[in-house]
Amino acid sequence: MRRIARAPWELLKLLFGWLVLFEARNKVLLAPSAVRLRRFEDAEVLRLAPATAQVPSALVATVIATHRRPEALAAAVRSALAQTEPDQVVVVVDDGAGLPPAGALPDDPRLFAVSLSRNIGTAGVVRNVGIRLTRSRYVAFLDDDNLWEPDHLAQALAVLQAPGGPDAVYTALRRLRADGTEQDVLSVPFSRRRSARESFLDTNAFVARRVPALHFSRLRRTPEVLPREDWELIRRYSRRRRVQHLPSPTVRYLMNPQSYYTEWDGAAATAPGSPAGPLS
Repeated sequence: MRRIARAPWELLKLLFGWLVLFEARNKVLLAPSAVRLRRFEDAEVLRLAPATAQVPSALVATVIATHRRPEALAAAVRSALAQTEPDQVVVVVDDGAGLPPAGALPDDPRLFAVSLSRNIGTAGVVRNVGIRLTRSRYVAFLDDDNLWEPDHLAQALAVLQAPGGPDAVYTALRRLRADGTEQDVLSVPFSRRRSARESFLDTNAFVARRVPALHFSRLRRTPEVLPREDWELIRRYSRRRRVQHLPSPTVRYLMNPQSYYTEWDGAAATAPGSPAGPLS
């Protein structure tokens, strides 16, 4: 009987892909949280708009979401500002913990940092605030515990701005263990069919043209909720926009054993589904 009961589920996974089915379930079960979080996001954008009124509409805006990782954040910001593509702005959005003290971040006119009024614990909402506070033609994303190689944006923009180029690109990830040694390089050509079954998409490597579809899911995703915001954004974006993979590893991606929200004491909170092969 159990084998018979499992047959329809296995057939659905075969037809649609398990990630697509899980995301459909998420949208049903977590819909109430999305409504509340959209209201919070709108209010925060309105509150913070005066503080970011001077953010220029550079060619590309880099959005860095952060929460209680001041030293890692400073390194991530430096790697963003060190890009060989100078026409960019970097917007740091802190998830309600408070920004690092003066002098902790580089003094650069291209850097703008804001803090949400309270901790919301939803990465997609934090990043959406950063997107909405900028006006650049392209948007890139960097987490506060990862780093870019100096030519990350230049490589991506060269493809995006070429005649007949795609709407978005993502590069390869050089995945690092906690001790700094390299684990592997994740480089998977884009395929919507494959993405229904494998979560190899990560926004640290993603640079995209600003369109209405460029916003993260507002569902409250705990570490147990799969798939993650990165997968959902890129797959939804690719529904009507062309996405291309660049095999050059331009992102140094920390295989962080902790959840998105790191505790001050560094206590490990292992997130189920943390990437050991494809990203979760």
